[in-house]
Amino acid sequence: MLRSASRGERHVAELVSAEMVANVHSVVVSVGDHVESGAMLLVLESMKMEIPVLSEVSGLVSEIRVGAGDVVQEGDVLMVIG
Repeated sequence: MLRSASRGERHVAELVSAEMVANVHSVVVSVGDHVESGAMLLVLESMKMEIPVLSEVSGLVSEIRVGAGDVVQEGDVLMVIG
């Protein structure tokens, strides 16, 4: 996960990124949902294994960039929490 913020801003957006090549099995949250640290955000599937992607921060889901069935590459941004 990467963090980014403009100089002088307190608000930090958390970019949730793929750690491997995988298929998006399901997205559990929606834009506007408030999530706590440790909450499941989505499920990836790779080599017939389901891999849950958990939030590392608490915050508001502001953007979802993938949907069920999408193929993601390592480093792709999946969603933004901020």
